[in-house]
Amino acid sequence: MEQKLYLGVELGSTRIKAVLIDAQHKTAASGTFAWESELKDGYWTYELSAVWRGIQEAYRNLLTDYGRPIQTLAGVGISAMMHGYLPFDAEGNLLVPFRTWRNTNADKASKILTDALGFPIPQRWSIAHLYQAILNREPHVPSIAYLTTLSGYVHEKLTGKRILGIGDAAGMFPVDGREFSKEAIRRFTDLVADEGYPWSVDEILPKIGMAGENAGFLTEEGAKLLDPSGALQSGIPFCPPEGDAGTGMVATCSVAERTGNVSAGTSIFAMIVLDKPLSGIYPEIDIVATPDGKPTAMVHCNSCTSDTDAWIHLFDEVLRHFGTEVSKPELYTRLYRIAKEADEDCGGLLSYNYYAGEPITRLSGGRPMVVRMPDGRLSLANFMQSLLYSSVATLKIGMDILFDREKIRLDRIAGHGGLFKTEEVGQRIMAAALRTPVSVSSSAGEGGAWGIAVLAAYAVQRDADETLAEYLDNRVFADESVSLAEPDKNDMARFSRYMERFENGLPIERSAAEHLQPWK
Repeated sequence: MEQKLYLGVELGSTRIKAVLIDAQHKTAASGTFAWESELKDGYWTYELSAVWRGIQEAYRNLLTDYGRPIQTLAGVGISAMMHGYLPFDAEGNLLVPFRTWRNTNADKASKILTDALGFPIPQRWSIAHLYQAILNREPHVPSIAYLTTLSGYVHEKLTGKRILGIGDAAGMFPVDGREFSKEAIRRFTDLVADEGYPWSVDEILPKIGMAGENAGFLTEEGAKLLDPSGALQSGIPFCPPEGDAGTGMVATCSVAERTGNVSAGTSIFAMIVLDKPLSGIYPEIDIVATPDGKPTAMVHCNSCTSDTDAWIHLFDEVLRHFGTEVSKPELYTRLYRIAKEADEDCGGLLSYNYYAGEPITRLSGGRPMVVRMPDGRLSLANFMQSLLYSSVATLKIGMDILFDREKIRLDRIAGHGGLFKTEEVGQRIMAAALRTPVSVSSSAGEGGAWGIAVLAAYAVQRDADETLAEYLDNRVFADESVSLAEPDKNDMARFSRYMERFENGLPIERSAAEHLQPWK
């Protein structure tokens, strides 16, 4: 039995999740660990000690759910939030605290690199963080031996192999085909030639792996890191580590051309697998890749449900203060559903969900806020609807570039993440915002941890010539139940009116970021 089980571990922005699936890709057990990023010295970060504490706790909770120890597995996969900055020296020491995707300190680097490389380089990409450190003359830069992402770091500690799946790698540095772009490497090398660093960018970037390939085996040291009880044995094969965008594509069966998905949780991003190159370079749109290397347009927003989560935590605190306890899932469900009773204009309420800066709307800092007119109708339904609309508003601004300027057309977009857990509510709002049918499958709730477990299974179980898209269509999703929300004309009109007020009010958010500084 154990030889037919696959483990997927994903380090998301608010939780670390471990999922165990069988050979038919059905979930056998799962476990989670909650964590939050911290703002330290002006950077959003996580302590690496928390990484391992969280992984071990999530795995321990998975074992409790499974009901018995696990000695071996058929395969393992590691996934994590993409981008960010993890520079190490030759001895494997982290040179500066982990700088996550949420940081917006690399605006200057992003603009210079986009121009110099002829390729859109967002602030959150690893190469933008590196170049900003160069511009800032940070003393650690000459000591860099290698760069990686969070998934790459965890994978190396467990296997001893320095490798990264192409989907995650494409969020570090431009890729071309199955490798980092030679032209981009040449241009970056020329850009920093006068600095005299003892490294070259192609030397410090990780090796790229493709979906279906073996990416090493669990070492004895790695087994003890993952399972301190000592029950888990070494020698288990690993697939290439991937980013949460790639695993989301797998979890929604969205890896073929002209398919797309949107992940809505702490951050929100949409992935559209392209069948042709874009005609222009847009700072709002990344060009990344599926786990098997297909070019993909990515619209990434730094904030999504964090502010909604904060308000729901407040409502929970109020209830507890009066001696009433409601489970968090029920509280989310009830409050999401009450949003359907909102007035057409959200009662004149306006929300901004920005916890960090947002490149798409050109904001360097975030200040979550609710704005209302004196004659506004402040009801719970209007309040919740405004929060939920705000969660997807910025994504719409970026997606409109693909739909309106590039004339991208999709039959539907698959949704996954916390916004879609309450039946119909988030799905219906997303359909209205994107003017496109939105599907949600029964497996999407497991998210990226399930997706990377499927990639681990694909690396072991696939036929020699079986593509990832074929494997997902024929073996994973053949009998999957899917709900579909069509865009409703009234919903689209409501959202359009909200968007007009949202964009008109952006100077308020910008002013708040300028005048209200974070507590030290």
